[in-house]
Amino acid sequence: MLLSRCRPHLGTWDTLCRTYCRFGCVGLIVLLFVLAGLFPLEAYAEDGKRAPNVVFILIDDMRYDAAACLGHPFLKTPHIDAMAKNGTNFTNAFVTTSLCSPSRASILTGQYMHKHHVVDNNNTDLSKLVFFPQYLQKAGYKTGFFGKWHMGGGTDDPRPGCDQWVSFRGQGHYYPPGPKWTLNVNGKSVPQKGYITDELTDYAIDWLDSLNKDDPFFLYLSHKAVHAQFHPAERHKDLYTDTKIEPPASQANTKENYEGKPMWVKNQRNSWHGVDFPYHSSLDIAEYYRDYCRCINAVDDSVGRVRQYLKDHDLDDNTVVMLMGDNGFLFGEHGLIDKRNAYEESMRVPLVIEGPGYFPQDKTETAVVANVDIGPTVLDLAGLDTPEQMDGMSFVKVANGQTPKDKWRKNLLYEYYWEWNFPHTPTMFALRGDRYKFIQYHGIWDTDELYDLENDPHEMHNLINEPGLQSTVRDMRNALNKELAERNAMQVPFGPKRGNGANLRRESGSEAAEFPESVIRQRDAKN
Repeated sequence: MLLSRCRPHLGTWDTLCRTYCRFGCVGLIVLLFVLAGLFPLEAYAEDGKRAPNVVFILIDDMRYDAAACLGHPFLKTPHIDAMAKNGTNFTNAFVTTSLCSPSRASILTGQYMHKHHVVDNNNTDLSKLVFFPQYLQKAGYKTGFFGKWHMGGGTDDPRPGCDQWVSFRGQGHYYPPGPKWTLNVNGKSVPQKGYITDELTDYAIDWLDSLNKDDPFFLYLSHKAVHAQFHPAERHKDLYTDTKIEPPASQANTKENYEGKPMWVKNQRNSWHGVDFPYHSSLDIAEYYRDYCRCINAVDDSVGRVRQYLKDHDLDDNTVVMLMGDNGFLFGEHGLIDKRNAYEESMRVPLVIEGPGYFPQDKTETAVVANVDIGPTVLDLAGLDTPEQMDGMSFVKVANGQTPKDKWRKNLLYEYYWEWNFPHTPTMFALRGDRYKFIQYHGIWDTDELYDLENDPHEMHNLINEPGLQSTVRDMRNALNKELAERNAMQVPFGPKRGNGANLRRESGSEAAEFPESVIRQRDAKN
């Protein structure tokens, strides 16, 4: 049992001999104790040093550009910037489903949505799932979860894999809405006292302070921020007041912007997730975005506090700190808000990793990585192999230049299944490659999409009918269908429909889309 959990080359006679030659009698005794099961091998790296601690900081709805070091024009994020300077910035990081619960399930299981079946924010049966912190526990790690779980919103009970648990029901609140609002702390209801970003950080640092210094730890700090409705901390409420916020070019309701686009995109403009009727209100998108940016600053403060704690307690040299978004967010791109779709602003996320000796410093990594890779990567750092049921892969060697480009993924699969409560976004599958992205829709009468990301990074021009790219369309469609078939994903799990959902339109909003010219004929199928 123990040997089956070890790296394949450990536990052999050759290893015993090499260990004695390299480390002498003490090293041999350590290995023999491991093989005897007196302490877990997985907590030690190949060089004899204890495997690193890992801090994983998940930010809700954080766009790929939501920090100064990520190219934002006015955000001030000194602590995230310092992380990037001292670590690796993955500029092509994505989620495989841009929606809270499915994405979080993919992070924790290393699986695609079609496999873990957490298909929306409504139906979250987790009874058959295994979360990667459970493997870390067995390997001797202390594990703590702090923040937004959001899979099974009706309960905030502790979940498997967590020695320490601090969470809340559903989306939580930035400030407590009343004295009866509580956090769940290891199964007990404790009143939320203040601003949730700060309070979760307090709990996380207090837990670190309680640990034996010899215990390897995994800290999962899952912020409520920056999920709507955005409520900045009092100290940040006046930030960026004089900053002019320009709408994205693709927000304009023009014929040029919608030429070649699917009809659902134009129709969603006047909906719950569109700029003409956002959340069925008269919300000002620019001011909405300003508050989003203000909320980022409390997250940056949190990152700074965690990093400072590690430094003050001499833990920074053997701790890997990861910061990631659970999905992106649109603020007017293509006339849309929120997420779910396969456009870059929705599925692309930040991923910054700091870990001296484990990840290069001040490096930009362009390999395509994803949320399903987080579990395998953390387990790899801990000395564990990727479990068979996981779809993701460790990117430790990728970041360190030890994996040739042709040995890494060529395309990333993206999937989203239609939700009854938000009926304006259809089921879709996509392949996202280095240059091209192909999006295929399911269950609607509409057009698919192809984008040349190298020449059109904002996805303004759909090339699906471009004569010179029909072989690219065919190849990517075949590759997508092949991957879906090989993954046994040629079916769409869904939850029960419980009503009409957010299906309203504003009378004064944009008109419904017309069928594209490519499908209009005068006489027959050819003319």
